[in-house]
Amino acid sequence: MAENDSGSLDVQPREVTNSRATRRLRREGLVPGIVYGGDGEPVPFAVDARDLRLALAHGGAVIDLKVGHEKAAPVVVKDQHKHPVKGNILHLDLLRVRLDQAIQATVILELTGAEDAPGAKEGGVLEHVTREVVIEALPNDIPDSIVHDVSGMEINDTVTLAAVTVPDGVTLVVDDPEETVVATLTPPRLETEDEGIEEETELVGEDGEPIAAADAEAEGATAGDAEGGDSEGE
Repeated sequence: MAENDSGSLDVQPREVTNSRATRRLRREGLVPGIVYGGDGEPVPFAVDARDLRLALAHGGAVIDLKVGHEKAAPVVVKDQHKHPVKGNILHLDLLRVRLDQAIQATVILELTGAEDAPGAKEGGVLEHVTREVVIEALPNDIPDSIVHDVSGMEINDTVTLAAVTVPDGVTLVVDDPEETVVATLTPPRLETEDEGIEEETELVGEDGEPIAAADAEAEGATAGDAEGGDSEGE
């Protein structure tokens, strides 16, 4: 593969044949992908896995993609298919873009200051609910992530997307930001582990059955014996 610079990626066109050929590419350290959109036709390609990691780590939102001997063109990552366990990229979708036209993209929503939040220091549990958001911006204005500070959260506080500040030139694409929960800080659990064990012991008998059910069966058996005894007496 060609030498890779920060923000650029050189790939080679490939033929789409069968899954066996795709697996062979991956064994050779290559990642299959496709680029589409814009005025061009979809073009399948293969790229060195190491070059791809460097481009994604240092290239920002827009990457200058060069397919074979073609002229480099700006693209953004549209989708990544990753291995569920190893996490390495199995397939990459790239979208051709124009730098003067806004596009929509999904970016990570990060929370900072969680450990400093008063509610967290009191033992509250902070839950990060919304981890990704859809934005609209010019390709070069798309941030790697959007960061929101939650260091002021108290117990029972709820933060919605309406409280999140985005960079200049970026617009959140959401129907109702006031109803989109980003994070909550709930009170600490009062029940201890020992109390939970005691409660379970009280509800379950030695045979593993609920005591209430066991008692009911015992009472039924006693009543049956009594009735049987009376009938025999008769």
